Amino acid sequence: MENKPQRPNSYLALAIISTILCCLPFGIVSIIYATKVNSLFEDGKYDEAEKASKNAKTWGLVSIGVAVVGWILYLLIFGVAFLGALGSGSY
Repeated sequence: MENKPQRPNSYLALAIISTILCCLPFGIVSIIYATKVNSLFEDGKYDEAEKASKNAKTWGLVSIGVAVVGWILYLLIFGVAFLGALGSGSY
């Protein structure tokens, strides 16, 4: 009987949450990789399953990072605009 390595985490929850709450395009890439993990593992492609797991995690985190940067830029732009309007008295 063959010894299977431990099944890698699919990071499907991270992928779904990052897609819904963060950045849709990168989240979708994360979901695609996450859904491949289990089937690759069951097919005996353990190295490919591990790579898909790492890619799912990476793209999920990239999605969250892009969303955080986007929100920071959004708040800075509109915060500066709001403060500028207050300073000029034209609100």
